[in-house]
Amino acid sequence: MYYDDDGGEFRENLRAHLEEHIEPIVDEADREPLTREEFLEYTGVLRELDIGFEPGVAEEYFGNLERFTIVSEEVSRVWPSLNVALQMSFPSVFVQHAADVTQDAMLDKLHDGECIGCLAVTEPEGGSDTARPNTVAYKDGDEYVLEGKKQWVGNAPIADVALVVAHDDEADTQDMFLVDQANSPFETETMDKLGWKGVNNGKMYFDDVRIPEDNRLSNIVGNALMDGADMQEIVPFPESVSQLFFEQKALNATFSFMRTGMSFMAVGIMQAAFEEALEYAEERETFGDPIGSTQLVQEKLYEILRDLETSRHLSRHALELLKRGDDRARLISSLAKAYTAERSVDATYNALQIHGGEGLKTENRLERYYRDASVMTIPDGTTEIQKLIVGKELTGMSAY
Repeated sequence: MYYDDDGGEFRENLRAHLEEHIEPIVDEADREPLTREEFLEYTGVLRELDIGFEPGVAEEYFGNLERFTIVSEEVSRVWPSLNVALQMSFPSVFVQHAADVTQDAMLDKLHDGECIGCLAVTEPEGGSDTARPNTVAYKDGDEYVLEGKKQWVGNAPIADVALVVAHDDEADTQDMFLVDQANSPFETETMDKLGWKGVNNGKMYFDDVRIPEDNRLSNIVGNALMDGADMQEIVPFPESVSQLFFEQKALNATFSFMRTGMSFMAVGIMQAAFEEALEYAEERETFGDPIGSTQLVQEKLYEILRDLETSRHLSRHALELLKRGDDRARLISSLAKAYTAERSVDATYNALQIHGGEGLKTENRLERYYRDASVMTIPDGTTEIQKLIVGKELTGMSAY
């Protein structure tokens, strides 16, 4: 009810697939971080619909922005943790253009849909300061040596490859480096958190971790282009998004893409909360009448639907700008991520209030929706950071 059914057959098939395979197990599965085997089991369900990062599939999933955002919304409506774990695995796509030793170790896994990736950005000392990483890559012959720490890295404890943001000491600039566990082992530690319980977030420790110079991301891209690959083969984004990699920092372009996905993720969480709240308001009776007949409950339903629909439309605006490679894509994706994340907290709180004491029970999904929504306001840049990005894009002046 009140559900925008665009997306056609793909959305319908995905929703049916999730209802059959994921919805029955999600309450139990979300209690603990995903193991490697569980991650592959659940993402294997999605691979049946060509959702993943193996060659030939990544182009259809990441390269089709409408499909990517439909996946973000629909999977998050059922299990936000699974959506995050899936999206955070995207660095695995770089394996096919990495150094020979990385390809030898990981390419078969990638083709089989079993190469798990992670993106290592946040640091214990820096938090939101991603422009000046303390993790350093030193050049030593034909290798780079990584030294540093990362935290809050989705999939880190179960990842085969990590794309690590670090300061290139030789070039005196920020870059990203692909590290594979088989040739360049790194230590990890699982972290506990308020929501997104199923995502295996972790700390990462790089102590004299050596990687081939061809695993520097700028070298991966440059070498692949010289070998005749086009940008969409290297980074399976649409051409308009790939162009942003040339026009701005690679990390900024990546964040514009990810924040748009996060915005649709918040919409999915709100949709689930709205559906539960409306059904409960119609069925729950007090003093002989359904609680949905009371003015206060109708007001809360109005507020949830208001937040849901405004968030959905702002998310679609961000998507359209990203599809066009518009100069405003960074501004609007940050605006959308901040707004929808905050509204998802409001909407799930109102849905929980409609349920009263029932909403506090751990066997009831409302408390999970509220916890998952509360996490939305921090990853990929806090709401406060998004405000400063918008301010910088508007004025041309940095306040951070």
